[in-house]
Amino acid sequence: MLRHCPALAAFYALRRSFGPLEAEGLPRKLLAVVLIAGALAAPAADGPRVVRVLDISPVWAGHPVGFDLLTSNGRQFVAFYDEQRRMTVAARELKSDRWHLVRLPSEIGWDSHNYITMAADDDGYIHLSGNMHVSPLVYFRTAKPWDIDSFEAIHKMTGSEETRCTYPRFFRGPRNELIFTYRDGKSGNGNQIFNVYDHRSRTWRRLLDKPLLDGQGRMNAYIHGPIAGPDGFFHLVWVWRDTPDCSTNHDLSYARSRDLVHWETSAGKPLAVPIRVETGEIVDPVPVKGGLLNGAAKIAWDSKGRPVITYHKFDARGRNQAYAARLEGGAWKIYQISNWDYRWEFQGGGSLPVVEIQLGTLRRGRAGELLLEYRHIKYGSGVWRLDERTFKQIATLPVERAWPAQLERPESSFPGIQVHLVPYRGQGDMTYLLRWETLGANRDRPREGPLPSPSMLRLYELAR
Repeated sequence: MLRHCPALAAFYALRRSFGPLEAEGLPRKLLAVVLIAGALAAPAADGPRVVRVLDISPVWAGHPVGFDLLTSNGRQFVAFYDEQRRMTVAARELKSDRWHLVRLPSEIGWDSHNYITMAADDDGYIHLSGNMHVSPLVYFRTAKPWDIDSFEAIHKMTGSEETRCTYPRFFRGPRNELIFTYRDGKSGNGNQIFNVYDHRSRTWRRLLDKPLLDGQGRMNAYIHGPIAGPDGFFHLVWVWRDTPDCSTNHDLSYARSRDLVHWETSAGKPLAVPIRVETGEIVDPVPVKGGLLNGAAKIAWDSKGRPVITYHKFDARGRNQAYAARLEGGAWKIYQISNWDYRWEFQGGGSLPVVEIQLGTLRRGRAGELLLEYRHIKYGSGVWRLDERTFKQIATLPVERAWPAQLERPESSFPGIQVHLVPYRGQGDMTYLLRWETLGANRDRPREGPLPSPSMLRLYELAR
């Protein structure tokens, strides 16, 4: 069916490389990384080539959920759900082709929110969290450095506000400290929590005495970041959501901080914590049902170091358009980038089965130009060359291929099967790529009828 519509065929082929965009949030380990990578362009002469392929394990193929890969200290770790839906960690030394697998006492149901995330601390202990959607904290840590056989189920960090957790993320703070953030609560009623790890005592404490973002029982924030910028600040972008219905996103917002404790507006005005919709800095006051999708807004910087937030929303005619908001002279100036004649009216809860519009992260091009990748169910995919001053389109480039085309073709013939390709940066020009196949998202509901056989999770090493 898709063969008769090139733009639509290209879009759905791209969807095979993406995880489900969630009406209640993004599985960052599955979607956000892939969004940057690009696919389905004509292969360049110096395009990537496969230098090694390693089978890891058969995995569950009934629905998509995010896996994770960690490479550190000459070792590699992969966290995933096996063919029986059991949380599993595989480990190998980089010089070896043999994986050692350990199953952890956690099993996934049908929820595509329940991705897995990992991090290594300064002493080599592996931290793992996942399989949570408004659930008690799931947290494992190794008792010995780099030793997955020593994983222990701890399921506690501070012991407070850990019964309704979603969207775990490990990252490094301004002093390279290990930080863990998650949402406490549920869609339409949640707060953003940040913990910091003391590797000497091997304990966690609150980074902030209060939640950073507080929905006051009326809403919750879906965040992008914090991301370290070129100016010494960590930058945070978010949208507020009133209910589990993704059409109730509103008010694109922003804050920044040097230490992740003291927060301020783009003008340097201190923000009291917790930040609420009435007290935060609103970049674009998009109303409920204004076409603002959580997870779509991303921040980057132009050649002058000014922050730029890209996102999509409805225009005055009710059509979806791509926009850029740039901080200029102490205020956010909003530019319309696209001129699409199309409306994607997303709504409802659960993981969206189809994502009709996606934008990449803005990056610098030639002098005076910016580049922005897009993917659209009607208009296909490409990379806009934008005038840095006006954000007007100069030209549209093909998307650079990030992996060989054959990796996008399903091995299974089961109807509706999708290919997931998630790249991770290696040393030099090396890229690691996880590949597996599943059915698409089903709004987190069980499927009836026949299901596909398990697919093989593989690691590819790519080089140019």
